[in-house]
Amino acid sequence: MIIVAESGSTKCDWLINHNDGKVLETHTMGFNPFFHQPDEILTHLRGNQDLSQVASKATAVYFYGAGCSSPDRNEVILSALVQFFRNAHCEVNHDLNASAFATWDGNPAITCIIGTGSNSCYYDGVSVSEQVPALGYILGDEGSGSYFGKKLIADYLYKRLPKELQDAFFEQYKLQKEEMFHQVYNTNKANVFLASFMRFIVPHKEHAYIREMVYEGLSRFAEIHICCYPNFREVPVHFVGSVAFYFTEILQQVAVEKGFSLGKIDKNPGMSLLKYHLTRETTLNNIEKV
Repeated sequence: MIIVAESGSTKCDWLINHNDGKVLETHTMGFNPFFHQPDEILTHLRGNQDLSQVASKATAVYFYGAGCSSPDRNEVILSALVQFFRNAHCEVNHDLNASAFATWDGNPAITCIIGTGSNSCYYDGVSVSEQVPALGYILGDEGSGSYFGKKLIADYLYKRLPKELQDAFFEQYKLQKEEMFHQVYNTNKANVFLASFMRFIVPHKEHAYIREMVYEGLSRFAEIHICCYPNFREVPVHFVGSVAFYFTEILQQVAVEKGFSLGKIDKNPGMSLLKYHLTRETTLNNIEKV
């Protein structure tokens, strides 16, 4: 039994591939080694009934997560996984690897993540590489949910939103400045809080203010995280993540203006990632038999 987990900072999608070929999907909160410790992760895993039922049956668990970009940080997640999935081979890798593997079609490509956070990589079928680093929601994350959420609530507090959006935002959230400040400056999940305002942004995506804000953010993302690759005009550029999915039309505009070819856009790459691993397992088993 193979289990694949694809985790952002907001939520983690788990796909459980049973031996009969059936796939069960379940979800937990997102696990990020910058913000969570093994005990907390283990508690949430045990609280998921679907995962608890298969914990002892799993033979391989592949976890891909935001923040899992170094051996020390990966160990935070891994130590919880090996305690929970006690009979399984467990691996922890960066979410960039997940995006590259999920969108791989046999040809070199640039793959971008635009969800709660943002990042990009280049994958040639052998290695995943970055041209520029991801700087996180305070210094970077251009074009992401946290990036747009930060801009939205800043303009709301400055009273710079168009009146109809200002009124709609207040009616939906009724948040005071002090509560927003607490969530941003006094909790360890400020990026998730900021990204949560995509629930307001997406339903208002046809508003001129929202379109301009999103266009500016995605254009800046492209300038920093796509145009940095020497061959960005020569290979397809794939995207994974909800922000990319909901604003495909604006991404198409940015692609034309920046001169790159838009490839796949996958809101939830988990199933594609599972297929990648099942194919890899089959290939390895065939090689071993030979």
